[in-house]
Amino acid sequence: MKNLHYNILKPKSEAANPPLLLMLHGYGSDENDLFSFADLLNDRFLVISARAPRNLSWGGYAWYDIDFTSNQSRFGNPEQAEESMEMILQLILEIQEKYQTVISNTVLLGFSQGAILSYGLSLNHPEKFKNILALSGYIFNDIMPKTINSSEVAHLDFFQSHGTIDEVIPIDWARKSSEWLKSHGLKHQYTEYPMGHGINQDCFNDMIKWIAARYPIL
Repeated sequence: MKNLHYNILKPKSEAANPPLLLMLHGYGSDENDLFSFADLLNDRFLVISARAPRNLSWGGYAWYDIDFTSNQSRFGNPEQAEESMEMILQLILEIQEKYQTVISNTVLLGFSQGAILSYGLSLNHPEKFKNILALSGYIFNDIMPKTINSSEVAHLDFFQSHGTIDEVIPIDWARKSSEWLKSHGLKHQYTEYPMGHGINQDCFNDMIKWIAARYPIL
């Protein structure tokens, strides 16, 4: 299995077993995108920003191929998405061994395609994650578990954001994802912002507050 390249930012405060925050970028981007604001999140985290494994011909990387002419059900390649999720799980194990992080205290921060994988990872392997920030993404049914055990996912907590004028992923897909979490009794905060496919200042500020409420600065 291919090893994923990544950027790393170590916590500023020396502490055993630091919480891991894993960044997963969007389609056509790379590990430097979300990592550009890593030092603004929380000093306690060991931050890892991973690069997707699939090279795009025009530059950038992807977690899986996208068919932009298709409908939602086949918008992405589920087999490739599942392969990428396996690579991410392997990366988490490598980071745990090297930096003594606690897997059950892992935070996922994904944008777009990275957010889609964050849903898939956390709900297929809830024991490995704690908090999930899903920015401008949606729940891709083909990579979701067939059944949800409410007791196994009760600890998961989601921050969901989406732009009201998102030109890439329709806002209806995000709204349906929020309703899906609600229907399964999962903790979540869903907020819409007057923005396109991105992260505006209000969204960023809310994200920082949400993280700080769960990881108070020491």
